[in-house]
Amino acid sequence: MYRGGVPRLWDATIDDHRRSVHAAILDATAALVAEHGLTGVTMSQIAQAAGIGRATLYKYFPDVEAIVVAWHERQVTDHLQHLTAAAARATRPGQRLQVLLSTYARLSSGGQDHDHAAALHGAAHVRHAHAHLHTLVADAIDAAAGAGEVRTDVPAAELAAFCLHALAAASTMPSQAARDRLVAVTLTALQAPGT
Repeated sequence: MYRGGVPRLWDATIDDHRRSVHAAILDATAALVAEHGLTGVTMSQIAQAAGIGRATLYKYFPDVEAIVVAWHERQVTDHLQHLTAAAARATRPGQRLQVLLSTYARLSSGGQDHDHAAALHGAAHVRHAHAHLHTLVADAIDAAAGAGEVRTDVPAAELAAFCLHALAAASTMPSQAARDRLVAVTLTALQAPGT
């Protein structure tokens, strides 16, 4: 079974190798960014940390910015998967919302360089992820409202926007206890009037 003169087994092995090299580049970049900041990383440092030559690195990415964007996209995707899985484990709608908001606050506290993180947050993959996150939170609010656990006088989409903006402050909180208090205040604001 040949395709273009190369056995399929080789194709699979080559694809696995490419994925491994790609992941190694992103992992090395993450470690270097954590140590030196987003602007303190060079292609030479990344190649050395990933254990590959610079020529190989340039076959995968044209520059550091492209690697950082790919790394950030992977991080955002991982966070969305983690949020979705955490919310799915909750049994009650109100509990699902609380888990979702708590997990979001915790994941938002990544200790990033905020000036450069802001630039990354304007990327297309982030806009798509934010829309997905907004829908996830709005659906959780809607389900909790249907169960009588959340206010119904404000549309779920508006409450989701409120929650995400309020919990964006979690990235600046100095401790998990501070993030927990912020989540508690946000959840209190979602309670139905008079409860």
